[in-house]
Amino acid sequence: MAARSRSASLLVAAGILLSRIAGLVRQRVFAHYFGQSAAADAFNAAFRIPNFLQNLFGEGVLSASFIPVYSRLLAQGDEKQAGKVAGAIVSLLFLIVSGFVLGGLMLTPWLVQVIAPGFSGERRELTISLVQILFPGAGLLVLSAWCLGVLNSHRKFFLSYAAPVLWNAIMIGAMVLLGRSSTQESLAISLAWASVIGSGAQFLIQLPFVLRLVRHLKLFGGWRESSTGTVLKNFVPVFFGRGVVQISAFIDSMLASFLPLGGVAAISYAQVIYTLPVSLFGMAVSAAELPEMSSALGNAEEVAAKLRERLVRGLRKIALMIVPSTIAFLALGDVLAAALYQTGKFTAEDGRYVWLILAGSSVGLLASTLGRLYSSAWYALGDTRRPFYFSCLRVVISTAIGFFGVKYGPQWLGVEARYGVLGITLGAAIGAWLEYSLLKNSMQKKIGLIDVPGSFFGRLFGAAIFAGLAGVLVHNSLPGEWHPVLRAAIILPLFGGIYFFVATLFRVPEARALLVRGKILRS
Repeated sequence: MAARSRSASLLVAAGILLSRIAGLVRQRVFAHYFGQSAAADAFNAAFRIPNFLQNLFGEGVLSASFIPVYSRLLAQGDEKQAGKVAGAIVSLLFLIVSGFVLGGLMLTPWLVQVIAPGFSGERRELTISLVQILFPGAGLLVLSAWCLGVLNSHRKFFLSYAAPVLWNAIMIGAMVLLGRSSTQESLAISLAWASVIGSGAQFLIQLPFVLRLVRHLKLFGGWRESSTGTVLKNFVPVFFGRGVVQISAFIDSMLASFLPLGGVAAISYAQVIYTLPVSLFGMAVSAAELPEMSSALGNAEEVAAKLRERLVRGLRKIALMIVPSTIAFLALGDVLAAALYQTGKFTAEDGRYVWLILAGSSVGLLASTLGRLYSSAWYALGDTRRPFYFSCLRVVISTAIGFFGVKYGPQWLGVEARYGVLGITLGAAIGAWLEYSLLKNSMQKKIGLIDVPGSFFGRLFGAAIFAGLAGVLVHNSLPGEWHPVLRAAIILPLFGGIYFFVATLFRVPEARALLVRGKILRS
């Protein structure tokens, strides 16, 4: 069982790594052609609205409501019932998302006014046009997320997480082919159409494998099955829970629209870097563990014991990689931003601004990733309401801090208005730590002590800080005219090597396993 979990984590991580690398390449090409311009702001703001549908109806809802029920049916050997449930859920998603896409196309001007009230003139008009193009693609991405739910439940992890490579490749191709001959506004329109085409390709590449696995798939059937009822009962609180999280992202975008030109684009650039370790390690472990935790059978104590074991293993795996990521963002974020984006219209000053956002966001990085695993454990137990309540509180706190940070922070501190972005990142970090604490404490009351000692985290942070100091010293000693990519190629491997070496000296078994055997995510 442990070997299967490790293999699943590796497959998820490999798929995510490929898709994230493709995403980083896409963002680098985007930065080259758009920089921190009005068109960049418009595209990044527009991208948030259809992504709301994808995240709301897609991976989030399916992870919490569909996968636990479907995985349990497979564990019990009831493939016919599982096929009915899968068919009922994809039918429901198709009908609901179709309605949202149609409504979104008609209400786009009002939606843009809500998420980007600071936009006006040509920037606002371009955002409206982009949203209307992107909406249908969001519907295809939701269906793609259903494929992911089915494939994950059957322990087929790689394809579903690697499929976005195709979507990114189509967008990259569009920018490379049209970038030199188009204005930024027309290139943004072409890129939106490329995104729609890529969304369809991402769905279609997974569909044959899903149809092969779900042999009893029955569309628009199985509505009266009790298992379908369980999914739908969990669907509602998860829908609103994920909605709260997505609303929080919208609020961040809305607040950023009041920052000087380029603020929305800068946050988007930083988020690409910030979400890489979240996806590669937090999501990889959480996605692999959810079907395993959902398949736990036996009495209450046996289920609790299995959950405790899986949580401890998962938390330690996540922390091993997230702690150094946090320190790297704080100490070496300028190296990362410059290596990834400094080209064309993206300047060194733009990179330093992205580093500022990245450093602020890193404060909540560990809480966000560990909290994701605790949420998965609650979903495995069939409790979708508790994570919803905690996420609501998180959004209220982060929004309040973000609002005051953007509106009053620069004035109080006597700094430029663009530094109000730190209010957004600070609010998000405080909200993430609050949510994590609530999830952890309530889970321990439910299943007992989850024994990951503080000394474990202390050793990881000690090793990461030592590596960070070494990285900064090397960074400052290198000639300033060196290319950002070459600089990063020297500093970042050095940072990683020192971190794992020191962590091994500090007797962290997961670090020793990785350093000695080279087995990522194994312990």
